[in-house]
Amino acid sequence: MRLALFVSVAMSAAEFQDGYANSNGVKIHYVTAGKGPLVVMIHGFPDFWYTWRHQMEALAPQYQVVAMDLRGYNLSDKPGGEENYDMRLLVGDVAAVIRHFGKEKAIVAGHDWGGAIAWQFAFHMPRMVEKLIILNLPHPNGLSRELAGNAKQQANSAYARRFQKPDSHKELTAEGLAFWVKDAAAKAKYVEAFQRSDFNAMMSYYRRNYPREPYEKREAPQRVQAPVLMIHGLADTALLDGALNDTWKWLDGDLTLVTVPGAGHFVQQDAAELVSRTIKAWLNR
Repeated sequence: MRLALFVSVAMSAAEFQDGYANSNGVKIHYVTAGKGPLVVMIHGFPDFWYTWRHQMEALAPQYQVVAMDLRGYNLSDKPGGEENYDMRLLVGDVAAVIRHFGKEKAIVAGHDWGGAIAWQFAFHMPRMVEKLIILNLPHPNGLSRELAGNAKQQANSAYARRFQKPDSHKELTAEGLAFWVKDAAAKAKYVEAFQRSDFNAMMSYYRRNYPREPYEKREAPQRVQAPVLMIHGLADTALLDGALNDTWKWLDGDLTLVTVPGAGHFVQQDAAELVSRTIKAWLNR
């Protein structure tokens, strides 16, 4: 079933349509707009496809933008069991969305957990990545280094260690997860989306994939071949900017790094116009 959605951003409106891709029996919900080269957008925690609304609006005149709900979130399927949130399966969900649209590759954009998935997708499915856009999620090698040797990053990652506990999902509420959303109308949509989501699934991302103590410096052997755009809000208290250092050492393609003073973890909303303009200019260069 496909529905027409209308999202007003700035002074214009674009038609958004939703649908589902099949990822080995798991339905992955997405919302799409526009025509042209395929851009697949992956959200993080706690979030859903709607986080990309500003960027979708900006890119839709030239690109087909597709924002997916991660499994466990909003209208996507919510399989039980921590093993169903293994990174290998999350990467497979992105591939399923790209193939659903009849494409062999796409521009892949990710934020937070979506950024982690996007990095891994670029590592393991390089032929399916035309360009890579990462928002507020350092390269895994940089994050691993900081967790192993930076006491401030270790302290600021305490939330992830809490999330890894077996009953962490019992402490979550839809209203609490939407604490960071500043716009009142958007916050109502977030609460509704989180009420449809599976809190245990959200925590399974951390239990299955986030590094555990004792932290050790590990370097992924794979190198990213595609051009990379990274945008990082410097006021992010969860993922500190020190992890950005040396990113260029792990890439075979070119790197464009944009840091945004004053913007926090959700840079795509804190600095929506700047992020949209930067992505558009980088893609069209």
